[in-house]
Amino acid sequence: MSTDKNLLSKLAAGDKHGEDSPYFDGWKAYDNNPFHPTHNPQGVIQMGLAENQLCSDLIKEWIKANPHASICTADGVDSFSDIAVFQDYHGLKQFRQAIAAFMGRARGGRASFEAERVVMSGGATGANETLMFCLADPGDAFLIPTPYYAAFDRDLRWRTGVKIIPVECNSSNNFQVTKQALESTYLKFQETGIKIKGLILANPSNPLGTTLDRETLETIVSFINDKQIHLVCDEIYAATAFAEPRFTSVAEIIRDMDHVNRDLIHIVYSLSKDMGLPGFRVGVVYSYNDAVVSCARRMSSFGLVSSQTQSFLAAMLSDQRFVDSFLVEVSKRVAKRHRMFTEGLKEMGISCLRSNAGLFVLMDLRQMLKDQTFESEMALWRVIINKVKINVSPGSSFHCSEPGWFRVCFANMDEDTLRIGLERIKDFVLGERDNKNCNNKKENKKRKSFQKNLKLSFSSMMYDEHVRSPRLMSPHSPLLRT
Repeated sequence: MSTDKNLLSKLAAGDKHGEDSPYFDGWKAYDNNPFHPTHNPQGVIQMGLAENQLCSDLIKEWIKANPHASICTADGVDSFSDIAVFQDYHGLKQFRQAIAAFMGRARGGRASFEAERVVMSGGATGANETLMFCLADPGDAFLIPTPYYAAFDRDLRWRTGVKIIPVECNSSNNFQVTKQALESTYLKFQETGIKIKGLILANPSNPLGTTLDRETLETIVSFINDKQIHLVCDEIYAATAFAEPRFTSVAEIIRDMDHVNRDLIHIVYSLSKDMGLPGFRVGVVYSYNDAVVSCARRMSSFGLVSSQTQSFLAAMLSDQRFVDSFLVEVSKRVAKRHRMFTEGLKEMGISCLRSNAGLFVLMDLRQMLKDQTFESEMALWRVIINKVKINVSPGSSFHCSEPGWFRVCFANMDEDTLRIGLERIKDFVLGERDNKNCNNKKENKKRKSFQKNLKLSFSSMMYDEHVRSPRLMSPHSPLLRT
């Protein structure tokens, strides 16, 4: 039964939610037929979800050793009444203090954060949207280097009316954003009358799995400072960096740069990726702008973190010995899983963009495309989803400027499932190569047969011409006279 769209708001009836994308379609394919090693071994393996399940055992061990941290245990129930009553939107003081300290530790202690600037939100999704409401009006625009997180189209635009302007980057320099690209895109769209309010970066990058170096960050900060537009840095993968160059936060950059208008700098953080707690919906807006902090805090009423979650996390994140050990182990385990996956792909002759952070890789399947078009990329993606039974995300869903790149996640499953995924990819790749080689052999055979027949035909014509020419081309022929 269809609903009369006239009964709904334009927002509800419209199609600007950004979910009409293969990024979300892949999730639906998995939901309809999820892989299970015993109950559904032929199901779709979810490799499109950037989730960190590598260190949940460490958190479980801490919980067992610290039962007082939960108000739902005999050891912690005495705090139940204090936590269960109304809490204002500032959040628990001990929680904000613990989050601020954790943000500094997740950045190697090279940056410090003030608890008074920590604003809660319902995950990074809510934090990003809150910043858009604070910084821009409907119709205003933000620049974003490509490729960028697929759900930004929904998170940043749908309810805010803000526009996204892609800053095109390409593989010639590993998709690094340049000052030239920023300048040219800014000028081009400014001339159209669009009001550009800022630049959004994900550092470490999703889907690239790379970190921005200090020089690039300094260039970016100088760019936004010159233009007097905002810079929003999404740093939710900060602690997943596992190789050089190390992760550098924008907080480090502005500390060391002179004459930077700090009112333009804002950071988004969460515990979803670094700690593997997406279900807790803990997002953070951290702004150096007092007015933004004030407005975002009022808006946080629409997406608060439950006081029970705040209380538990405040206890865990205040355990400095645990936090330091956890952060070291996260980096080690992400590195191990990254190495396992990329080496498995390398054995098949598949390369990935070189990366040093994140819970995914950008896999290069350009050589498997029928031709270098996004239509061919989508055709290949449908085969991977429907035949290989693996959910990966095509580069086009991240607005990648080149077809043939696919984001593949490796940290949201156990090693056995990852090995099965690798085997499926291997079988598919080798099968495609066999088919290609077989087709090439057939083509070569046809070509050789054609050439042979052509040669025989030509020889026959030459012989026939030689035999017939004296008779046909006599001195009395009119052709000779001509």
